[in-house]
Amino acid sequence: MRVELVTTLKRQATKILAELNTSKEPVLITEHGQPSAYLVDVDDFEMMQKRMAILEGIALGEKAIREGHVLSNQSAKDQMKKWLK
Repeated sequence: MRVELVTTLKRQATKILAELNTSKEPVLITEHGQPSAYLVDVDDFEMMQKRMAILEGIALGEKAIREGHVLSNQSAKDQMKKWLK
């Protein structure tokens, strides 16, 4: 992963963004020697957002199972019929 100072980003934003677009490699921005932000390609960011949504859905499903909020297959089909017509 590439690391850049925030001051470098301020001075060379166009160049850094062009390189990010080409390489697709995330850029860690540091401020006073500490991580401050990541620059990532738009497509990669959108993919990460979709993955996060899927993982959150799985986590909610696992929680529902642990709490006993489950239906039989037939019961679920019966309840879904009103939306699938």
